[in-house]
Amino acid sequence: MLRENQTTVTEFLLLGFPDINFKSLLFFVFLLFYIFTLAGNFLIIVLVSTSHQLRTPMYFFLSHLSLSDILLTTDIVPNMLYVIMADGAVISLVGCISQYFFLSVSASTESFLLTVMSYDRYLAICNSLRYSAIMDLKLCYQMIFWCWFFGFIGTLSMVILICVFQLCNPNVIDHFFCDFTPILEHSCSDRFIVDTVVFVLGVPIIIFPFVFIIVTYVCIFHNILRISSTIGRQKAFSTCSSHLAVVCTYYGTLIAKYVVPSNGQSLTVMKITSLLYTVITPLFNPIIYTLRNKDIQAALWKCISIRTQNVF
Repeated sequence: MLRENQTTVTEFLLLGFPDINFKSLLFFVFLLFYIFTLAGNFLIIVLVSTSHQLRTPMYFFLSHLSLSDILLTTDIVPNMLYVIMADGAVISLVGCISQYFFLSVSASTESFLLTVMSYDRYLAICNSLRYSAIMDLKLCYQMIFWCWFFGFIGTLSMVILICVFQLCNPNVIDHFFCDFTPILEHSCSDRFIVDTVVFVLGVPIIIFPFVFIIVTYVCIFHNILRISSTIGRQKAFSTCSSHLAVVCTYYGTLIAKYVVPSNGQSLTVMKITSLLYTVITPLFNPIIYTLRNKDIQAALWKCISIRTQNVF
């Protein structure tokens, strides 16, 4: 059924968190989260690019994961901080679509990157003798290219659909950023096509990677349990634990946001799940990898010692 007010939307009003009274505290908390997220992910990128001991496929993929986290959180948090302090803010239709585009490219690419990283761990543990021959530099660059390419193409398809559909008033979005569902709630057109496309694209972007990661880790754990040495098993578990923790955090929040039916969920719950994968997950990823990874810790201390020696 068409909306009564058919005025074409040219801008949206983002309400942010209208029911929260401690906005100043919320602003400074998210600002600190953003600063730590940038610092942690930039640190990983710098260490991987400068440390010889981290120039392996696993850390090469990790640096691109950090890059996607930086793009994702930078796309959302600065504008969210402005929305919080202004108690709501107007964003143009072009700006709204652009924000969704960069968010979706980063999130989709991260899903593919986590899949590639699980395949890398599978080869390293289950096919260790041929690992170096299979996972060479050429294959690494090809995988990275396709991760970003498919993330871009999948998102571009969604953006084209948004641009084709007519959006009508009211132009108020009770959220802190422009996501796909809030935008399409203002559509005056039949949403059957777009709902079908969303489902079709959701399968290769979310479902297939998640199933693939589960299968690879079942094979990994089965192979680890066959290792006779206790030290060998601990070392194998150690190389996978950080990646598995990131996978659980990322897909847990993503599935809660986009796969679990939203009917019956309050706006507060939807905003919390959005915060988890746009703010909290990019913050946790570098923490998990630095706290649980001895190679990154060693590279960090080596970098600090070199800088200290240069100073004195």
